[in-house]
Amino acid sequence: MADVELATAEWVDWFNNQRLHTAIGDIPPHEHETNHYAQLQPQPAAGVNA
Repeated sequence: MADVELATAEWVDWFNNQRLHTAIGDIPPHEHETNHYAQLQPQPAAGVNA
């Protein structure tokens, strides 16, 4: 059973961090997510002077 868990963890790592995804510009999903959140700018809370 431990072999199955290890193989699954390795596949998940590959799927999220290494494979190139053509729909998002041939970059790994993790890189796309990182780029997405880096572009977001924090929004000031309502009623708070910046």
